[in-house]
Amino acid sequence: MKDTYESPLNSRYASDKMKYIFSPDFKFRTWRRLWIALAESEKELGLNITDEQIAELKAHKDDINYDVAAAREKEVRHDVMSHVYAYGVQCPKAKPIIRRRQYRCNNYARGHAAYTQGACQSSQCPCEVCR
Repeated sequence: MKDTYESPLNSRYASDKMKYIFSPDFKFRTWRRLWIALAESEKELGLNITDEQIAELKAHKDDINYDVAAAREKEVRHDVMSHVYAYGVQCPKAKPIIRRRQYRCNNYARGHAAYTQGACQSSQCPCEVCR
């Protein structure tokens, strides 16, 4: 049965690499990498962040608990805050440093920059910069 919308841009024209760059896995892994970089930078600036907390964040950067995030999103209706919460569930020691201020504009601006960079590095990018 085909009861879900499919974009012809995706099914006909996108390479496997492009599909991955715009996938939920890539998006949420990118967010987590950004949060780790923020924690490391804040630690360098003297905030009370331990190596143990950063190690815990790194240990769970790729195993995204979508079920926890989806359940939380039903409650709060906010994808970023749902994933902040889900990451905190996986990383109880680091939970206090996973900033609740990682709001939509911050993640989306940096996240979309990463997606665009990834897309432009694809061999199929038609933009003038990549040719």
